[in-house]
Parts: sequence; C-alpha cells; structure tokens
Amino acid sequence: MKPAPRKVVVTQKFFDDDAIAYLKSQDCEVEIATLPENTGEGQLSPAQIETLLDGAGGWIVGHAQITRDVLERLPELAIISRRGVGYEKVDTGAATDLGKVVTIAAGGNDASVADQVIGMMISVGRRFGEAHNAMLDGRWNILVGTELYRRTVGIIGFGRIGRSLAKRLTGFEADILVDTPRLAQDDIDTYGLQHTDFDTILERCDYISIHAPLNADTRHLFNADVFARMKPNAILINTARGGLVNDTHLLEALQSKQILGAGLDVFESEGDPSFLPVTNALLAQPNVIAAPHAGASTEEALKRTNMIAAQCVVDVLNGDAPPPQCVVADGRPEHV
Repeated sequence: MKPAPRKVVVTQKFFDDDAIAYLKSQDCEVEIATLPENTGEGQLSPAQIETLLDGAGGWIVGHAQITRDVLERLPELAIISRRGVGYEKVDTGAATDLGKVVTIAAGGNDASVADQVIGMMISVGRRFGEAHNAMLDGRWNILVGTELYRRTVGIIGFGRIGRSLAKRLTGFEADILVDTPRLAQDDIDTYGLQHTDFDTILERCDYISIHAPLNADTRHLFNADVFARMKPNAILINTARGGLVNDTHLLEALQSKQILGAGLDVFESEGDPSFLPVTNALLAQPNVIAAPHAGASTEEALKRTNMIAAQCVVDVLNGDAPPPQCVVADGRPEHV
C-alpha cells in the first residue's frame, strides 16, 4: 500500500508553535491554511476544502462539515484529526469505507470545559451579568442571587468532562446526580454520586449541566415539556452541542420564568443560521450568560489538544495506531 503524503494541513485557528515544531520534527510538512475572507471552517464548500487539502495526508480540523463528497475528493488523505472531542460533523461511515482514520483530541479540554461550567453556574446564580450591566447604567443596587454551595446538581452524560465537573463540584459540597447508561462504582465512591434517571434530575436539581453527545436520540433532549418539569429555580448549562436544546423552547421558558436562568456556550444557530434571531433573543435575556463555543479555548487546553491532534496524525502517517480513546473511525484494512 502506498504511504500517505506527510503534508499536514491545519485549518484551525490558534495552532501553536510547539505543535508545529513537533510535526516538523516527525518529517511532516506543515501548512496552516489561509481561509477565504469572512469564512470559517464550517462555511467551506467541498471544492474549497479540496483545494486547501491538495496533496495532504493529514488534516487537523475543527468544525468543517466532512461529508462523503469531501472525503471522496481527497484520495491521499489518510487521517482527519479533530482538535476537539465532538465528531458529529464527520461522516465516520464514509471515512471507514474509504480507508481513512478519524480521531479526536480526547483528554485535552476536559479541565477547561469543566471550569467554564462552574463559572457559568456561579455567574448565572449570582446574577453577575445583570449586576455588571446595571452598574454600567449607574445603578448600584444589590441583586440577590443564589449559591452553588450545597445545592443539587444534575449531570446529563458522564464522560471525561462530566467526571472533571464532578471533581470540581465536590469542593462545593454539592449533591451530584448523574444520568448515564453506565457509571463505575469507583466514580460513585470517589465523588459521592447518585446514579439516577433523567426524570429525577428534572424534579430535584437546582443546576443541570449537559454533557451528552448529539445524535438522533438526543436532539432536542431539552424541550418545552422538559422545561415545564424542571424546578422554577433551576439553572441549565449547555456547553456540549446546540442541538441538544430546543433554543426556541428555552427562550420561552426563560421569558415565562419557568426556569431561573441558563449558561450557554453552544447554540442551534451554529449549524443552522436561520436560528440566529433566537440566539440573539437568548443573548438579550438578563438571566443568560453566553460564550461563542469557547469552552475549550484556553491557552492551556489549546496546547494540549493541538499536541494530541498532531500526535494522532503522526501515528497514522507512520502506520501506527493512535491512542484508542482518540480513535472514532479506522478504515485501514488491518483495522476494519
């Protein structure tokens, strides 16, 4: 089998010098792609991607839509290395069919996202956004908020980020309820978790943080019916994927005070611009703290995920297997 080219194209921003140096030390030619003006990865057409990745064996990527059409245009491409942990925008079935490898940067951004969740919980509960804006208007009146200390917190999904969040919540002496198909006894013992179901979390929790993958079963997991069943003092945090929450229903729940507030790092409009009016309306709500899908964007996390993505590329170009926790698809004949 002909070896893949050692040209590696990076279409993500903030790819640091250490990761570039590592790739070069492994005999890789590194090309940091220049995207068309006012175009992000997610807006690239298959033809644009084909041009950018001409002659590449490795692709370090963030949010581009990687369809079968895209992959068929890139016969020399051996590995799609996601600098992140989600991969719903990659047609993994097509990658497998075409003999390619798809990896994620597992373990690189757990801490940064978990930190952001804690920050959002406190910011919404203590009404920091409202207080800041009131002071800008010259109003120094005190807004009474609510604590995270010793509250009941629900975690939907318990992977690497959920576990990092649980570790942090123990410092707040929180009661932690987890809804996940499987939960190790070690995790229950270490963090004092209660393994329960979705309905119980809705009924009991003051804070709910979503850490589930986005798929056909979880799309709009949080909708009008769910918001109606949550506690009126509940705060929802979504740093996972926008489609897990029906943003229109969330807006209605916030406006009608069905729930107390929300911390949002992801939105439905990321995948569908027609939802931008809803996103803008959410941003205007006084009980919302928001960020532009920036949970993994700390200097430390970017360095970690850049290096993991680079190491996965080198493993595949050398004919080796990347760390198993990073592999989501491997279509190489010896691995199928």
